[in-house]
Amino acid sequence: MSQKQLTGTRIRERRMDRGMRQSDLARQAGISASYLNLIEHNRRRIGGKLLQDIAQALGVERTTLTDGAEAGVLEALGQAAARVSDRGVELTRSEEFAGRFPGWAGLIAAQNRRIGQLEEQIKVLADRLAHDPQLAEALHEVISAVTSIRSTASILVEDDTLDQDWLNRFHGNIHKDSQRLAESSQSLVAYLDTAEDEGGTALLPQEEVESFLARRGYWLPDLDQAALAGDSTAVISDVLGAADTPPSRVSQRILRAHLREYSADARALPFEPFFQAVNDVGPNPDTLADMFDVPMDQILRRLAHLPDQPGKPQRGLAICDMSGALIYQKPLGGFQLPRASGSCPLWPIYQSLARPGFPIRGHVALPGEPSERFLCYAVARPRVTAGFDREPVMEATMLVLPASDLPQSEARPVGIGCRVCPRTDCVARREPSILSELGEKPIENAES
Repeated sequence: MSQKQLTGTRIRERRMDRGMRQSDLARQAGISASYLNLIEHNRRRIGGKLLQDIAQALGVERTTLTDGAEAGVLEALGQAAARVSDRGVELTRSEEFAGRFPGWAGLIAAQNRRIGQLEEQIKVLADRLAHDPQLAEALHEVISAVTSIRSTASILVEDDTLDQDWLNRFHGNIHKDSQRLAESSQSLVAYLDTAEDEGGTALLPQEEVESFLARRGYWLPDLDQAALAGDSTAVISDVLGAADTPPSRVSQRILRAHLREYSADARALPFEPFFQAVNDVGPNPDTLADMFDVPMDQILRRLAHLPDQPGKPQRGLAICDMSGALIYQKPLGGFQLPRASGSCPLWPIYQSLARPGFPIRGHVALPGEPSERFLCYAVARPRVTAGFDREPVMEATMLVLPASDLPQSEARPVGIGCRVCPRTDCVARREPSILSELGEKPIENAES
C-alpha cells in the first residue's frame, strides 16, 4: 500500500493518541462517523478542505497526515529487516509501522545505523590486529622475552649443580629479560591506548595526514585562490601552522607534498569553471578530461576534493603506489580500504596498475546485507617518468561514488581484505577469513 493510501491510518492513530472519539472528530470535520470510519480504514480517499479540517481538529499539519514517514526512515527499516531476513519481518507494512509508531521507527533506524558503524569498526580493528606490522613486532618482542625468561628459569630449577659464576650469569640474564619484557609490555599498552578516535596519535603518518585533512575539510578555498594567483607557498605554510595538534615532521613532509599537488590541480582546473562543468555534465571523468584537456588522474583527484553539495553524492578517493600500498585515502560511507594489510586485489585501482594509462570503470559490491555498492573510476600513470637510466614509478588513482541505485546483479563482488571477507568462493583469496561465524571454511588452495 502506498504512502498516499495510508492517510486514513495516520488520521486514526493521531485521533487515538489524542484520546478523541471518532464521533467527536467527525462532528468537528462536518462529516458522519460512518464516513470517517471508512476514511480511517483507507476505504475512501481524502483531500482538499476535508483533509485540512481534520488536520486542524487533530492539531497537526496537513503534510503529517499525507506524507507519513520519511523515506530515510523507511529505507533504514528495510536495511534493519535485511539483517535478520529469517525472522519473517512484514516488509510490506513498514510504512504503516513508521506512521503509527514514529518514535519506535526512528529508534530502530538509529540502531541500524549504529550497528552498521560498529560492523565497519570491527572489520578495521580485526584486520589491524591480524596484519599490523607494529603490533606484530611488539607482540614478538613480548613473546621473545617471556620465552627467554622461561628457558633460563627452567635451567635454574632443573640443574642444582651450577657453580656461583653461572648462577650469577643466569640471574643477570633473567633480570635483563624481565626489564625487556616490562618495557615491551608498556610500549604495547601505550600503542593500543593511542586510538586515533580517542584523541591519540595516528598510527601511521599517512593516517595523520588524512585525519588532519578531514578536520579541515578536503576542499581548501584559500589554497584554490592562491594557486590561481601563482603563489601558494605562503598558504601552504599557513595551513600547516594552523593545526590544533601540529603533525609530526614525517607527516608534515607528506602533507606538504599533498598540498603542492592540490595546488597544481587547482591551477589546472580552476574551481569556478570546473565546478560549473561538474554541475552541467555530472561527475563524468571522461567528459571532463576532454573538456579541460588534463590527465585523467588529475580529474579524479579534483572531483574527490570538491565541496559536498546537498542532494549530491559524496566522493571517496584512494591512491596507491606500484606495490599496491595506499599512500592516500579519502573514505566514503562503507568504503575504506585497509592500510595495514593487503586489500582485495579485485578493486579497479589495483587492476589499473596492470594497464597503465588505460582508464578502468567498475561497478563493485561489498559483502553484506544490504550490500554496499560503488561506481569506481581508476587509472594508473607514471608518477616519475621513465628515462634511459631510470625506471618509471607508477601510481594508481581511484575515484569512488556511491551506486546503490545500480543493479546489484551487474556489480563485481569485491571485499575489503581476505581476513575480514566472508566470501568463500573467491578465486583471489590469499588466506582464510577470521569471520568463521559467517560460515567461512578452511581453504586448500586459492581456487577452492
